[in-house]
Amino acid sequence: MEAVIEDAARLILSAEYVVALTGAGVSVESGIRPFRGPGGIWTERGEPSMDGYRRIMADPKAYWENRLRPRSRRGFGISLADAKPNPGHLALAEMEEMGVLRALITQNIDDLHNRAGSRNVLEIHGNRTKLRCVSCNARFPFEGFDLSELPPKCPECGGFVKGDTVMFGEPIPVDVLNRCIEESEHSDCMLVVGTSAVVHPAASLPLLVKRSGGHLIEVNPMETELSPLCDVCIFAPSGEALPILVSALKRLKD
Repeated sequence: MEAVIEDAARLILSAEYVVALTGAGVSVESGIRPFRGPGGIWTERGEPSMDGYRRIMADPKAYWENRLRPRSRRGFGISLADAKPNPGHLALAEMEEMGVLRALITQNIDDLHNRAGSRNVLEIHGNRTKLRCVSCNARFPFEGFDLSELPPKCPECGGFVKGDTVMFGEPIPVDVLNRCIEESEHSDCMLVVGTSAVVHPAASLPLLVKRSGGHLIEVNPMETELSPLCDVCIFAPSGEALPILVSALKRLKD
């Protein structure tokens, strides 16, 4: 594995603009169950209703009453609440601090990249700790937001405010989607970590890099549908591989 990681490090250092795309596999090592695949919540319980966003918009008050209702902390919720950044998250933050990684696009909603210290984070599926206006896309911390009147209204434009997490049937917010596309089009090397890269629109981002002549580096415990397109494949958990990659980058930079 170390020889393959060395190849990845050289490829990264030869690039001008490196972007990372992360998925659920990065957070599995923090105790958060994935949605799909072995051990996935939806694999076990079935996928949620595809009309979730339509139902919320039809009755926003009921959505908020249900959201604020006390419930037991178990399953996915407790793992999200208690999870902490793992060595994979920390390594990506360190790569940004080194000036090697320019942007990080994540499909995860758990806020762990931010908590690890990454700064230029694009959360394509939203963030569980934030609220978002569906009209103007303004985002606010959940904690401290005025919920005395339901449904709450956006202090910027008066629109309906919901959780920032993108639901089934809900369009990806255009502001973050456009930035993800811009970063991918600018990138000549993408580090694809902990994702099977089959869920769109995130799955199309590595293809943008590849079609423009850029390189793809995959970090995953097992082969994915994207693997045949990648220039380097590191088949290992991100929490194991990425700290070694950071060490290799430091050594080669010096």
